[in-house]
Amino acid sequence: MSVQIVDFAVAPTDIDGLFVVTPKQVTDERGTIRELFRRSAFESAGVALAPFGQINVTETRLGAIRGLHAESMTKLVSVAAGSAYGAYVDLRPESATRGASVTVALRPGVQVLVPSGVANGFQATSDGCQYVYCFDAEWQPGMAGQACSPLDAGVDWPIAVDPDDPMQVSVKDRSAPSLADVLANHSEETT
Repeated sequence: MSVQIVDFAVAPTDIDGLFVVTPKQVTDERGTIRELFRRSAFESAGVALAPFGQINVTETRLGAIRGLHAESMTKLVSVAAGSAYGAYVDLRPESATRGASVTVALRPGVQVLVPSGVANGFQATSDGCQYVYCFDAEWQPGMAGQACSPLDAGVDWPIAVDPDDPMQVSVKDRSAPSLADVLANHSEETT
């Protein structure tokens, strides 16, 4: 097998400031190396990021949904193992794309840069999905942000959702306000 190289790329989406990112990847007979993050590559693409303050990895079972949460911090999200269906909704009060949504099929080698105030959520489309969040700030209880229920945000989740199954959608997430209510309310709430 010869060496295959996928170069770093950033693609805009229908939400201002939300980008789908392809990190540099090198594959040979031994496997693949992926750059999770290279500051100079983002800067060369015109995307400035603050240093990361916290990095989390969740392991999520097939069909489970996490989110939709729009904390007041920028996130670079990706899948380290497995696959997921990412959903992103612009909840920023002053954004020209407020209310717009974007979905992305996530697998290792696909990342999404989520700006502060844009809701991030996903459904695991494989068992043991490992979803990585790189935050530009540390999460703090009571920090500014918003959330909306993933059940009525207009997302066509690829795996059927049982709204009463806490193994699929947490009580907190399904009890969050509807997207319509969040869009009607211009004030910041806490997540």
